[in-house]
Amino acid sequence: FPSHEKIHRQIIWATRVSANTSFGPAKVVYYLGGVENWITPRFNNDISTSGDQNYIFQALACNLRGFEQNIRNGNTFAVINTEIRFPVFQYAFNRPLRSEFLHNFQVVPFFDIGSAWVGDNPYSEDNTFNQKIIDIKPIRAKVINVRDPIVAGFGGGLRTKLLGYFVRFDVAWGIQDAEINKKPVYYVSLTQDF
Repeated sequence: FPSHEKIHRQIIWATRVSANTSFGPAKVVYYLGGVENWITPRFNNDISTSGDQNYIFQALACNLRGFEQNIRNGNTFAVINTEIRFPVFQYAFNRPLRSEFLHNFQVVPFFDIGSAWVGDNPYSEDNTFNQKIIDIKPIRAKVINVRDPIVAGFGGGLRTKLLGYFVRFDVAWGIQDAEINKKPVYYVSLTQDF
């Protein structure tokens, strides 16, 4: 559910809480990370999905900026997004603008936090992000890592309307296991915010 609170004139604090679960004989696997309608999406192939969950469908659990898609996965996810939307030109001029580009131009600092998991809770041992299979014939080994299931991301972005399309550009740093990733992830997407 989204919430929009006015801070001052046109400056808005927006928050969204999103969660879902899938159960039964044909489950949905949710891939956490990235943004909706990402123009050049990247998928993290280092984290496998659970082989015993009978996944039939797949869906993205967005937005969790600071990571590629599939930083966490499972049949349940929860994510919180919060951002401050600052319409620079609307705020500065405090009157209607003729230019759609200037009227819709926003600077947006944000913070996202969430997880996707298998089992009763994010700390369940069934989660594959804590497992890695090493298969070197004739040996097959399963390595268990102890990683925090909850990940977060922070950064900033620009929003505007260009040629009738709402365009978003974000740069974000991910936080995993209480460490901030050194390299940011860049996102260009064609969608309105929540």
